[in-house]
Amino acid sequence: MVRNQTKSTVSFPLRTALATLSVSTVLLGAMTAQAQQQTAANPPQAPQPAITGKLAPLGLAAGTATAGPASIADLAQGLLDSVVNISTSQTVKDENGEEKAEPAPQLPEGSPFQEFFDDFFSEENQKDGGSAARKMQSLGSGFVIDAEKGLVVTNNHVIADADEIEVNFTDGKKLKAELLGTDTKTDIALLKVDPTKHKLTAVGFGDSEKSRIGDWVMAIGNPFGLGGTVTLGIISARNRDIQAGPYDNFIQTDAAINRGNSGGPLFDMNGKVIGINTAIISPTGGSIGIGFAIPSELAVSVIQQLEEFGETRRGWLGVRIQPVTDDVAESFGMSEPKGALVAGLIANSGVENKELMPGDIILKFDGKDVESARDLPRVVAESPVGKEVSVLVLRKGKEQTVKIKLGRLEDYENKDKAAAAKDSTKAKEAETVKVLGMTLGKLDDTQRKQYEISADVEGVVISAVEGKSAAEEKRVNAGDVIVEFAQEVVKAPADIQKKIEKLRQQGRKNALLMLAAPSGELRFVTLRID
Repeated sequence: MVRNQTKSTVSFPLRTALATLSVSTVLLGAMTAQAQQQTAANPPQAPQPAITGKLAPLGLAAGTATAGPASIADLAQGLLDSVVNISTSQTVKDENGEEKAEPAPQLPEGSPFQEFFDDFFSEENQKDGGSAARKMQSLGSGFVIDAEKGLVVTNNHVIADADEIEVNFTDGKKLKAELLGTDTKTDIALLKVDPTKHKLTAVGFGDSEKSRIGDWVMAIGNPFGLGGTVTLGIISARNRDIQAGPYDNFIQTDAAINRGNSGGPLFDMNGKVIGINTAIISPTGGSIGIGFAIPSELAVSVIQQLEEFGETRRGWLGVRIQPVTDDVAESFGMSEPKGALVAGLIANSGVENKELMPGDIILKFDGKDVESARDLPRVVAESPVGKEVSVLVLRKGKEQTVKIKLGRLEDYENKDKAAAAKDSTKAKEAETVKVLGMTLGKLDDTQRKQYEISADVEGVVISAVEGKSAAEEKRVNAGDVIVEFAQEVVKAPADIQKKIEKLRQQGRKNALLMLAAPSGELRFVTLRID
């Protein structure tokens, strides 16, 4: 009984469905015949969606059909020739300044080439000049800013310590480049090539101050040495401070930026350079969508000084400052934390700043608001040397204006460097030091063999990391090599000690390290130094 009911229940809808299908088939045949007659009389036209308004800057004419997002092909095509690859070479030298010969390759036991390499890399052969000094090669990006003068901009860390610099164009042409000047604080370098030897295409700078979070941007560069590569993204954030230098004000973007993109341009959708790509945050060395570019607002003045003087000439206030915290603001009777607190005046700074007093809170500098302590060094540095400026301060609960005649930052730094160099000659540099939860040592052949460190890696090796230290939390490991510390190349543990002390004198709380894994992969790590 159950079976019959089940069978009957199934059969009824099946018969109904078959009957319905037969009727539908007849109707469908009639409709198809009618549609064929209409098609013969009026052939169909492809839909043409209109493209108007905001897509015009991308070079798309009204009425253009697209199957996806608007193309940036026309924009990219017009800019590719202005972006160049930067290649450098450096002769590696030993501790005595002698050229360091290429180490013999490691071959499997019994290799048929073993005898050949043993002869070629023998001590006698190297002494006779049989093996040339090893050359370090690096690749980065740059872009032409003046076709008549042959001016090319890139990052300082791309060409640092290079013996030779070569600019490679998209058509395969290569030109030797002259280094006009560098600025380690903003990581900018200016090069010059002979404009008569190749047709140059220049690009102009845009106004990074007008850029907004969410605006589309395009990066062009030389990731992993692959040549001109275009990536697209948006501005993810502005005014980023990643503790890379005293004037951090980075544009953050999710446009893919990788190793080799350094020094390349970040374009807005009008084809103007609003940033110079310089750093990424990545646990792997590849792009995870967090890249940083120096804003054009900061870069333009630096580039102008490098072209005119071959160096930067920054204003200098000659004071030590610290942030205005909530507690400090409350103690000064302020409704909100704002400005920069003067912690002290620097002796022999060369600045006429006696009208300032420790405990003053600088609210305005030369008419510009000082929202936080990190704003002050930037606005001071952008001011002309020797200029008399008005500074609005909060002193004992009352606002008042004082006059300051600025000095030159580089003069004070050169004096400081000379004193440091004098001190360094009085004592032998320690072979190993312990700083920031790490034990550091010189990178020699023993260390390379112990940690299997690539021959291309140079710097200060980390031989131990303390448990529960900030370095351990940032996944710093024994065998990692500190290539740069505070955006400056380091060769010995003592170099790092000096830079930490300098950062502390400047009131810095963090230090940016460029680390190389034993295999050579690079990443940035920030460590607290207080």
